[in-house]
Order: sequence, then structure tokens, then C-alpha cells
Amino acid sequence: MRIMSIPVISTAVLGTALAAPLFWVTPAVDETPDDATPIAVEPYVESWRCPDCTPEEQYVLEKLQEKTRISDRNALATIMGNIKQESNFRANICEGGARVSYRDCTRGGYGLIQWTSVGRYNNLGKFANKYGYDPSTLEGQTAYMINESVFQRYLPMFEGNGQTVTQYMVPAYYWLGWGIKGNRELYAYDYTKKLVLS
Repeated sequence: MRIMSIPVISTAVLGTALAAPLFWVTPAVDETPDDATPIAVEPYVESWRCPDCTPEEQYVLEKLQEKTRISDRNALATIMGNIKQESNFRANICEGGARVSYRDCTRGGYGLIQWTSVGRYNNLGKFANKYGYDPSTLEGQTAYMINESVFQRYLPMFEGNGQTVTQYMVPAYYWLGWGIKGNRELYAYDYTKKLVLS
């Protein structure tokens, strides 16, 4: 008799348990608007930053990473060290130190990387005119520097990874063709200590 009463109680309890949820369940409502556009989510990509650098240095560093595939700290530091040696990140500087506009620098190099040859200097002006930049500004010169055919020729050498600053100085020399090496390599090694990945 005990065996018979257990299944009867279990069936009664089970029947009540199955019937109870029907009382509390409410249908799900789709609240997505008909005109909703999915948002494309871009994954976060780490990049090199220089918190202790000047705004001009930070701008050039950002554009180098945004407009090229350079991701190696030593390569970026080498480019930055060379720009520091050439102009100290002053766009409106004529060779010798005069702070003048693009049109008023009549001899020697001009700008961020001291464009010296007539062709490279004139192409800065043509590029700025074509794309709506002022050739005397950091923005215009950074855009030209990255797009200039000479830089583009040696860019693949900077986009590699794992070289030392000294090794990256080789394409830097071909890019700039400096006469006096100066402290550019020391500046580059200094940047390697300032750049942080974030």
C-alpha cells in the first residue's frame, strides 16, 4: 500500500508544478525599433603613445601610426629622433633657425625634415596646394612627409619589426640624406624610453 501512494502523490505534485508556470509566464516583447541600424564595432588596437612628449611630437607619432603600418617602437623612435635633429618638430623653420613661412625660406632646408632639394621643397608646396594645407604648418608637413615619394620608397623598411634603432637608421639616412648625423640616434634611443604601448 505504501508503494501505491507514492506515485499518486508524485503525479499530483507534478501536475500542480506543471500547471503553475503557465500562470506566471508572459510572452517576450521585441522592443527593437524597425529602423535600427547595427553599429559596427571596431576592435581596439594598441598603439604607441608618448605622454611626456610635446603636442607636436604626439601629433606626428599619432599620424605615423594612423597612416602607415609602422608598429615597431624602434622604427617610430628612429623617425622621431631624426625629425628632432632636423627641426625639433618646428614646421616653420628655415635652415639656420629662422622662423618663417614656406615662401620666405629662400635657401637651405625647410620644415620638419628640412626639405632641401628644389624638387622636394617645391613638392611640399604643390602637395599643400592640392590638398588644402598650409605648407608652413605641422599638419600640412606631416601629411606631405608621410605621402612623399621618397618616404614611401623606404617605408617598407620601417614597417618591419625587430630591428634596432641603429639598423633603422639606414633607411632613415636614405630617406633624409643628412650631411651631419648629429644627435639623431641618441634622440631616437631617448624616444624608445618614452614610448609606451596603450
